[in-house]
Amino acid sequence: MKAIGIIRESNAVDKHVDTKMISPLTMAYMGDAIFELFVRDQLVTRSEIPVNKLHLKAIEYVKAASQAKIAHVLKNQLTEEEQWMVRRGRNQKSTAPKNAELSEYRYATGFEALIGYLYYQNKTERMLHIMTKGMEILDERHGGEKADESQ
Repeated sequence: MKAIGIIRESNAVDKHVDTKMISPLTMAYMGDAIFELFVRDQLVTRSEIPVNKLHLKAIEYVKAASQAKIAHVLKNQLTEEEQWMVRRGRNQKSTAPKNAELSEYRYATGFEALIGYLYYQNKTERMLHIMTKGMEILDERHGGEKADESQ
């Protein structure tokens, strides 16, 4: 998985990033980009789907409702530190887009903040584990339908 290798390599550099100085919304900004890259990489490597369908499939994974679902399902599997970051991201003042409920959007922001936080903490393996579990949760939600099924 080339994209994951890029994430690992960029994260291997000792950044000396003080995560306490980065706002949760900035963590979410980075987490959003990482999760999107992860999802796209998974979809491309799992299937032979035309690009327009890849895009539609990716949206199903990265939309606010899906990320909120991941945050809710994984809540009890997260460490206290990880739960704290989800809460920090969730509690940030923000305006939900028209296509998302405010509560879903906030939980999605919490999930993205967690991914960004783990990235800047150089906890790449944990970050990848959570993102992988997240995709599995969403695959199960669709009745076991995997992203590799050409439709």
